[in-house]
Amino acid sequence: MIAVFDDSVQRAVLHHMNADHTDDNVLIARAFSPLPDVIAATMTTFDGAAGEWHVITADGAEDVIRIPWPGGAITERAEVRREIVALYDAASARLGVEPRPHS
Repeated sequence: MIAVFDDSVQRAVLHHMNADHTDDNVLIARAFSPLPDVIAATMTTFDGAAGEWHVITADGAEDVIRIPWPGGAITERAEVRREIVALYDAASARLGVEPRPHS
C-alpha cells in the first residue's frame, strides 16, 4: 500500500518547494521529464511512492510527470526531504550540473 501524507504535510512541503526551490523543481523536471526544454516546473503532490511536477516547455507544451523516489517507498514526513534531495542530486548528475551543498 502506498503511503498518503495528510493535507498539512502536503501543503507545507509543496509551499516550501514552490516558494523556496523553484530552480530545483526545474532542474528535477529537466532531468526526468520526457519533454525537452522544460522552462518551468511546480511540484503538485506526492505520496509514499513518488513526487509529481507540472511542467511547461519553451514551446508551451504542458505535462504532469511522476518521479519515483530514488530510495524506494517512504512513509514518514522526514523521508520526503531526504528523497527530494536525492532527486535533486540525481538530476544534477544526469544533467552534469554541480549540486550545491545541502544543509
